Amino acid sequence: MDLFEYADRKETDERERYEELCRVVRRNNELYYAKATPEITDAEYDRLYREIEEIEARHPEYKTAESPTQRVGNDLTEGFAKIKHPTPMLSIDDVFEHKPAPGHETDEELTDFYERLCQALGDDEPHVVVEPKIDGCAVTLMYREGKLAYAATRGDGSVGDDITANVRTIKSVPQQLPPGAPNTLEVRGEIYMPSAEFDALNAQRDAEGLPAFANPRNATAGSIKLLDTAEVARRPLRFLAHGMGAYNGEPLHNMDDYERLLTDMQIPYNKPILHARGADEVRAVVKEMDRIRHDLGFGTDGAVIKLNDFARRDELGATARAPRWAAAFKYLPEQKETKLLGITVQVGRTGVLTPVAELQPTLISGSTVSRATLHNQDEIARKDIRIGDTVLIEKAGEIIPSVVKVIEAKRTAEAQPYSLPDAVGGVCPSCGAPISQEEGQVAWRCTNFACPAQAVTRTSYFCSRTALDIENLGGVVAEALVNTGLIHTPLELFRLTREELGTLNLGTSEEPRRFGEKNAAKAVDSLEKARMLPLERWITAFGISSIGSVTAREVAKYHRDLLELADSDYLRTLVKLENDISDYNRLNPESRANKGKEKADLESRRAELLDGIRQTAAPYTARGYLSTEPDGRNKLRLVNPIGSVSCRKLLAYWESAAGQHVLTALRELGINPVSDCYVENMSSETQGTLTGLTFVLTGSLSIPRDEMERRIAAAGGKAAGSVTKKTNYLVAGEGGGSKRDKAVKLNIPIIDEATLLRMMQPTDEP
Repeated sequence: MDLFEYADRKETDERERYEELCRVVRRNNELYYAKATPEITDAEYDRLYREIEEIEARHPEYKTAESPTQRVGNDLTEGFAKIKHPTPMLSIDDVFEHKPAPGHETDEELTDFYERLCQALGDDEPHVVVEPKIDGCAVTLMYREGKLAYAATRGDGSVGDDITANVRTIKSVPQQLPPGAPNTLEVRGEIYMPSAEFDALNAQRDAEGLPAFANPRNATAGSIKLLDTAEVARRPLRFLAHGMGAYNGEPLHNMDDYERLLTDMQIPYNKPILHARGADEVRAVVKEMDRIRHDLGFGTDGAVIKLNDFARRDELGATARAPRWAAAFKYLPEQKETKLLGITVQVGRTGVLTPVAELQPTLISGSTVSRATLHNQDEIARKDIRIGDTVLIEKAGEIIPSVVKVIEAKRTAEAQPYSLPDAVGGVCPSCGAPISQEEGQVAWRCTNFACPAQAVTRTSYFCSRTALDIENLGGVVAEALVNTGLIHTPLELFRLTREELGTLNLGTSEEPRRFGEKNAAKAVDSLEKARMLPLERWITAFGISSIGSVTAREVAKYHRDLLELADSDYLRTLVKLENDISDYNRLNPESRANKGKEKADLESRRAELLDGIRQTAAPYTARGYLSTEPDGRNKLRLVNPIGSVSCRKLLAYWESAAGQHVLTALRELGINPVSDCYVENMSSETQGTLTGLTFVLTGSLSIPRDEMERRIAAAGGKAAGSVTKKTNYLVAGEGGGSKRDKAVKLNIPIIDEATLLRMMQPTDEP
């Protein structure tokens, strides 16, 4: 491979790695925030997120509005009314403690953050406060005229789930504030479970034969999303405030004013709050917080550092996902030794089989750990983990335990090597279907689309807003449908009647709770509307590995309907061209690997390949899909708008038993989704009203951001995630800060939502 070929291949590999990282992080965002069932540790998530940031730094053109670095974690759930936040509920950026290394301080990222504050403010010693980072669920409490008006989750940062009825059951949340309360007071904080009460809750569940919760955060997230307020009231939930949103009262200048206000209003807030000035003092206070936090009685996963002065916070502002005036310092996790008693296997939504370590119960970071993730078979083999070993475990982020390594010095002759496919006999432990491992992938998967272990999560995803947006059929409703045997796969939803849905029991036999006729009517209406949704939404709903909503849109551009996609000459042509072009470039006489070979033979073979490539590509280059012209270095390039990995995944899916099951079921249902963005001839003169224009969105819009991005794409434009010199317009809704400032600096026109919508309208001009 010559230097140019190596560079091309390296960039292609990095783009594919980036897309895979984004897919994994988005999936785990959904599992963590919306489902409270994370599959990887905080440390592993942080590592993946950091890798995305590093790739985006090298390739800013990869970054879009869908990038995990541009979005707040989303906990929106079916079955709850939505509340729009007066101001965005942002996340917070992390800085990490590192293991000791020569020439490096363990807390140098903390120092770097503080120095950035100094530079931004022009102050050598800005005053900051440090408080514990609570391991709970972010919520906001809105008080109007002294009364609790509503409580909501963070949601997607702009819109949250209305959990008012559940929050009213939490004793530490005041329903009525004392006299003198501000007209408007929005308090933001965390709902959590005290460690001792969490352990007692799990002991009670064990006694009742119910599954134990993995950790306090998961138990909290599940509790605040229960539809039964009586059950929520039985959960040991608490609230602590740590910030504010909308406010109309006496001016607050700093954290002292904030503490006095909450004390007067009898609202519990996060303590202790330590003060510091200067880098050395900040580092010392953060270390002191590490000593204090273990005695607080609830889970923490770090320390939060904030500017003390509120006016200076406003001066620094925020990015799309986090304030610039705050950071969360993540401590190194606590580690302990324990015994690996066995390994069990769980089956996830996409059929991935995940090995789980069953451990001798061990107290670590304030709670008893008896299980830990082992990720996959390759990880087990790499660490040489055997049943019966003594292992070192840690609570990464003090949430999910993981096995760090084996203590080989304590290994005995009884320790047994483990193989996941052998342990399950080559079949899914849930349904008995064969399992397989895709080429180049570490995960073992169940091949059965109708696998019951996947049915609930597949159905919830199928019904989600980004997929088919089927009202009222996700979450607990999906679980009840599967548990009662009414459905086994998501497509069976279309066979349900109003009567079956209306009488569905969402509670228990002792305390039944019917889904109800009104909810059933809404669900059936949504299902009827879903039949007519465009192809891209259905592609997303199938939950195919590596195929998200952005890729689904691209796929729909090149296929008229689902039946054409399922037998796609276009995808097969892209894969064939990629292989042939790779062979052609590999035979380049200028390549060092081909030095000394007969030039005539090389040229003959290259000419033969080139002729075949041109014939294969001819129908598609005429439609503007492909470009295979030499680039001046006697090489060919393939323009693949879908991506080589995605092409192969789609082809493999429709050839699989799962894909064939979907096609058969859709034929029986009379459903064949049609593309609403198919372009017959992309090289024709017919163009969209936004063709060639790049837009960046900021602030709150009346139309959901993903829908607005789809509309821009349908009109021929491009929605980017950050403002650059190539940006044509910044579309500004309510709020928005740094993007607007950068647009002004670069003289980029700023327009409102109404102007953008007018620009999308076709004109009568020839």
